[in-house]
Amino acid sequence: MIARMVTNPLPQFPPGFLWGVSTSAHQIEGAVQEREPSVWDAFTAEPDRVKDGSTAAVACDHYHRYPEDVALLADLGVDAYRFSISWPRVNSPGGLDFYDRLVDALCAAGVRPVPTLFHWDLPLELDWLDRDTAERFAEYAGVVAARLGDRVRKWITLNEPAEHTLLGHALGAHAPGRRLLFDALPVAHHQLLAHGLAVRALRSAGAGDIGIANSHGPTWAASPSPADVEAADFYDVLLNRLFADPLLLGRYPEGVGELMPGHPGGVEADLKVIAEPLDWYGINYYQPTRVGAPQGTEIEFGGLTLPAELPFSVRQLEGYPVTDFGWPVVPEALTELLVGFRERYGDRLPPVVITENGCSYEGIDDQERIAFLDGHVRALHRASEQGVDVRGYFVWSLLDNFEWAEGYARRFGLVHVDHDTLRRTPKASYAWLRDALRARG
Repeated sequence: MIARMVTNPLPQFPPGFLWGVSTSAHQIEGAVQEREPSVWDAFTAEPDRVKDGSTAAVACDHYHRYPEDVALLADLGVDAYRFSISWPRVNSPGGLDFYDRLVDALCAAGVRPVPTLFHWDLPLELDWLDRDTAERFAEYAGVVAARLGDRVRKWITLNEPAEHTLLGHALGAHAPGRRLLFDALPVAHHQLLAHGLAVRALRSAGAGDIGIANSHGPTWAASPSPADVEAADFYDVLLNRLFADPLLLGRYPEGVGELMPGHPGGVEADLKVIAEPLDWYGINYYQPTRVGAPQGTEIEFGGLTLPAELPFSVRQLEGYPVTDFGWPVVPEALTELLVGFRERYGDRLPPVVITENGCSYEGIDDQERIAFLDGHVRALHRASEQGVDVRGYFVWSLLDNFEWAEGYARRFGLVHVDHDTLRRTPKASYAWLRDALRARG
């Protein structure tokens, strides 16, 4: 391990602030033969879906090596570990036994388990275009809570329904690989409904401290021109407000509700379920987005091909350093996002937890990642100083893993994983965070 001393201590957050790291089941567990298939198994089996042709059949083999990974968490000194539970694994014989063992190991190590119930790996026989999937999700949530609720004290329903809708169903870049464009909107509604039903199911099982992990980022107009501002506003509705307004305000943004499938009694009946009160609101933040008027051509952006028929175009954000993934590094936009959320939602905004924040860089001596994390933690603290009630920060990710359609080409981990030998090697950023957490006293 490369040691790094903390020369500038991290800012002090209020007592009870959670420091953690995050992973997801499909990206690290492997052991696909020991569970039912998911939409991601089918997707990665198709030619040219994953850039390096890889699959998550082995991934980090966390399913078999979890004691080693729990030991890394304990040495790191984080308060909490956000992982996801594989719905297809729970549907398989003995599947919940694995999470029983994992939760027991975390508790024994003094690390709080924070499970996410859905992180994109939908059982293959289900479909988010079907309303019934929301009901099935609530049943699954109740089963998991009944088994783990005696030890799990903090829950997350869904991870990034915006990305799962956009990338998986509108643009076809992720599983299940559909290219429906705006006909994918029912997927968004059914995921939000599933969230609300799951909140009710969790509370019925005696669970509390429930949140969601939504992805958000500021939208910046490419210019002050009315066309660019209008396009940026539309993008902001699509990627931010579509997934926050129903949860926090109990309504869709203007013009969106009538596009949703809704309950037989009307979409308002579903919104009452979707808006079940949350104990906290999780935000995954990576970058702001610069948006302008449509340009009439396909656009290559962030590894995606955006079709010409979209009513906006995503532009390159210039003047900032970028990660090895090409994503701009803009810590101050996190402060802007959180302060903007507080202004938009007021007392309807629960306490906020950053459920993901991280970056892709090569190398074990990853000084760029240290600078990235340090800058974003300080940006989070500035938001706290400006009145945002922030309660936690989770780094993405503990391990280098299967990065969805990018395969193994991107490395977000604090711990390097050799994907041939599966050997774990803590990086400089791991040592930096460990030392920073120990310096809290």
